[in-house]
Amino acid sequence: MIKIKTMIIVAFLSLLLTNLVCNADDWPQFRGPNRDGKSAETGLLKKWPEGGPKELWHCEGLGKGYSSAAISKGLIYTTGLLDKEGVLFAFDLNGNLQWKVNYGTEWYRSHAGTHTTPTIDGERLYLISGYGRIACYNAKNGERIWYVDTLEKFRGRNISWGIAESLLIDGSKIICTPGGKDATVVALDKMTGKTIWTSRGLSEKSAYCSPVLIEKGSNRLLITMVQRSIVCMDIDSGRSYWRIPNKVSHDISAVSPLYIDGLLYVTHGYRQGGKMFELSPDGIGYTKKWVEKTLDVHHGGVLLVDGNIHGASTRGRWICLEPATGKVLYQDRLVGKGSAIYADGMLYCYGESGKLGLVKATPTGYEMVSSFKITRGSREHWGHPSISDGRLYIRHGDVLMAYDIKGN
Repeated sequence: MIKIKTMIIVAFLSLLLTNLVCNADDWPQFRGPNRDGKSAETGLLKKWPEGGPKELWHCEGLGKGYSSAAISKGLIYTTGLLDKEGVLFAFDLNGNLQWKVNYGTEWYRSHAGTHTTPTIDGERLYLISGYGRIACYNAKNGERIWYVDTLEKFRGRNISWGIAESLLIDGSKIICTPGGKDATVVALDKMTGKTIWTSRGLSEKSAYCSPVLIEKGSNRLLITMVQRSIVCMDIDSGRSYWRIPNKVSHDISAVSPLYIDGLLYVTHGYRQGGKMFELSPDGIGYTKKWVEKTLDVHHGGVLLVDGNIHGASTRGRWICLEPATGKVLYQDRLVGKGSAIYADGMLYCYGESGKLGLVKATPTGYEMVSSFKITRGSREHWGHPSISDGRLYIRHGDVLMAYDIKGN
C-alpha cells in the first residue's frame, strides 16, 4: 500500500515538474515571460552554422506588421494588417495555421501595420489595436469574449503612429494607456472588460511604451512613460505616487523602463540619451542619479545582463553601461541599430539592416560569434525576436520564421 502511494506521489510530482518546465519555455507576451527580454532556457547553440541556424519553417501572408511572436501552450500568435483590417493568427509549432480572426480596423496610416504583440494569460488572449480597441479572445479557438473601444470610452487621443503598447496583465486586471482625460492609464477587469480604475489627475497621451510592474518595499508599482512624463502609480488603485516631467521629441518614449535593484533606468531615441533614478525604500519617492547621452534607444529595448545595461543607440552603436554611474564600459557596431533579447549567456541582436547576430557580452567588450541576414519579408526590421523551447522566432513584414537553436 505504501509502495503504491509512493508511486502515485512520484507520478504526480513528475507530471507537475513537466508542466512547469513546459510553461517555463513559453514566451507569452512582448519581450518574454517577465517583459524584460530574457529567457531562462539553457542548452542553446553557442555558435551558429555558416548561413545561420536551420530554418524549420516560415509562414507568409501575415500582412503588414511589426508584432513579435507570442508562444503559449503549443500555439504561436501574431498579428498583421490586411487591407485596413487587423488579423490575429494562431499557428501550431510546425507552422500550420490553426485559426485566424479579424479584430477590426487597424493602423493603416504612416508606418501602417500592427504594432502590438498579443498577451496570453491562461486560456485567454488580449490585444490592443493601433486605434485603441482592446479585445479578449479564447486562446484555443479565437472566439471573441469581449472588447472595449478605449479611445471612445475614455475620450482618448491617438498619437502620430497609432497606439503601440503591448498589454500588461496583473492578477484580475489588464493595464492599458488610452491617453484620455483623467484616464491616461486605465485598469480593466480582464474577465469582463469593465473599468476598475483610471488615472485621475493624469490626462496625457500615450507614448508607445509598454508599462512594467515592480515591487518596492510593500508597494506594487506600475511604471510607464507617457507623452510628457515618467509616471509611477499604485497598480491596485491607480493612485499616482510621482510624475517626472519628461521633455522628448517626436512624442516617442517607446522603451519600457528598466528596474535594477532600487534603480530605475529610462532611455529615449533621437540623441536624448537616458536617465537613472534611485527610488526610495517604499518606491513612492525618487532622486535623479545620473544622465547619460550616448545610449539613446529608439524602440529596440534594453537588457540587464551580468549587472550591466545593454542596448543599441539611434546612431547604431551597441553600448554597455554601468548602472551605478552611467559610465560607458564599451561599445561596438555589431548589427547596427536594432532590438535584442537574451538567453543562455548570449545576446540575440536583430539589426534594422536585417542582420541577426549571436553576441557574447564579455567583461571587456562584445564578441560577435555568429551572424546571418534575414532575407524573407519586406519593409522595416522592427519586430523583436522571441525564443521558446529551443526555437528562435523572427517576424519580418508578412513573414514569420522559426529557427532551430537547440544545442547538440
